[in-house]
Amino acid sequence: MCFLKNKSEVRKLYNYRKSDYAINKNSPNIVYRFHNEIIEITLEDYLEENPDKTEHDFAELKAQSDQIYYEQDRAESAQTRKDDSLTGLEESKVCATRPLDEEWEEKLTEFRNRLCARKAFEQLFEADVLTEIQKRRFCLYIFRGLSTRQIGRLEGTSHQAVAKSLNLAIEKLKKFFAEQG
Repeated sequence: MCFLKNKSEVRKLYNYRKSDYAINKNSPNIVYRFHNEIIEITLEDYLEENPDKTEHDFAELKAQSDQIYYEQDRAESAQTRKDDSLTGLEESKVCATRPLDEEWEEKLTEFRNRLCARKAFEQLFEADVLTEIQKRRFCLYIFRGLSTRQIGRLEGTSHQAVAKSLNLAIEKLKKFFAEQG
């Protein structure tokens, strides 16, 4: 028993017997199909046009023709399978992507938040709460998103020293904010 997934599979099975490969394979002749006509070359026609050829030559030509049509059919079938996965997507009510205006709005909000945070940290850094090394590492960690290991490699120091420096900076900032109210 065969279960079909969608209408396109029904169409493919229905049209198989009409495909170039099927027509050529099921015919004892060599079949050339054009958009408005079908030309069949029989063994007799072939031998009449090529008196120096034999039935064996015709059989080889027929096998080669079958192979070419088979490869074309396989390539077309593979491409059709790739195309069919998108069939009906435009009619789908559920879409995996968000509208572009929402994405742009989110990016703009994120940019503005980073800008405000940057200004706040510039003011904070001007208050000389952190050392220059702590400021640099804090910026790399928070704004650039580098890990303690990456910062350590950049500065030529251990990641433990970077982590300790960042933890001390965070403690200083907590104390500073607590004093500010």
